[in-house]
Amino acid sequence: MLAALLAAGCGGSKHKLTVYAASSLTGVFQRLDPRARFDFAGSNLLAVQVEQGARADVYAAASPKSPRRLFGEGLVYRPRDFATNTLVLIVPAGNPGHVTGLGSLMRSDVKLARGAKGVPAGDYATTVLARWCRSVVLPTGRCPRARTSEEQDVKGVLAKVALGEADAGFVYSTDVRVAEGKVAAIPIPKRLEPTVRYELAVVRSTKHRRRADEFVGLVLGPKGRAALRRAGFGLP
Repeated sequence: MLAALLAAGCGGSKHKLTVYAASSLTGVFQRLDPRARFDFAGSNLLAVQVEQGARADVYAAASPKSPRRLFGEGLVYRPRDFATNTLVLIVPAGNPGHVTGLGSLMRSDVKLARGAKGVPAGDYATTVLARWCRSVVLPTGRCPRARTSEEQDVKGVLAKVALGEADAGFVYSTDVRVAEGKVAAIPIPKRLEPTVRYELAVVRSTKHRRRADEFVGLVLGPKGRAALRRAGFGLP
């Protein structure tokens, strides 16, 4: 009887909350709520899964774009801002490609890894490159000239650079922290930086609304904010 009452007080069942979240949130979310079940991937791919009826309870993205689209489609409750981040250019340890900044991406011998179109990190990189190309009066079609591979999430970009399979890549500053010295960051000039903002929302089809609301409250509350700060995220 006591066990049943305790279970009821903690949300009522043994159901593990399912959280779909941007891959850059992997470490901080897993530490914040070890009881939850997480699916980490590109925000855009996870949004498509929600649209297709995936059994997610909470959705967290590295950009407002997908959460607001899902909200417009009536698939999630109103999204909430909960973190910010900074996009950086990274190179492998030792910088074998001799990349010194965005200008190096005009070299055709440089191999660049970035997020694919629709992946927030990829879209942010597109913004940076477009601003840089305009600033040096270069036509977008010829800028950059680096050989580019597109990855499905920021973890793919990080892995490719860390393994030396790319000379440079665009990731978030928080990703550099988890790379354990395998990559080095080159800051992007402030005037070119995009606004990187994270949003999360409860999925309307959840059968565990109370647990989902508790998770959102955890992220937005003092414990979540402290965990995000420790991981290198900014707060809105």
